[in-house]
Amino acid sequence: MCTYLTEKFAVEGSGKSATGWHSVNEATVYVDHPTHARFAHTVNIDFRNPAMGPAARVALELTEEDALALADAIHTALASAPAGLASRNQ
Repeated sequence: MCTYLTEKFAVEGSGKSATGWHSVNEATVYVDHPTHARFAHTVNIDFRNPAMGPAARVALELTEEDALALADAIHTALASAPAGLASRNQ
């Protein structure tokens, strides 16, 4: 079952696609049918810069378990670094 619920938010960073490194300024997270993964449904995470077209898109299709593990790993990595080290305000 697709939820059709999409979380879209602004980001500042870079991502690597098939055509090289690109700035990314938008992230989208949703549960839906994957394009490539072998599962019926996945947690899909897209990073992109709409001004650069579809070639600049970086996409992930993860199982629920792997998406949660990724979120936990991000929290663990940030908790182990000094506060503000990777902040926009560095």
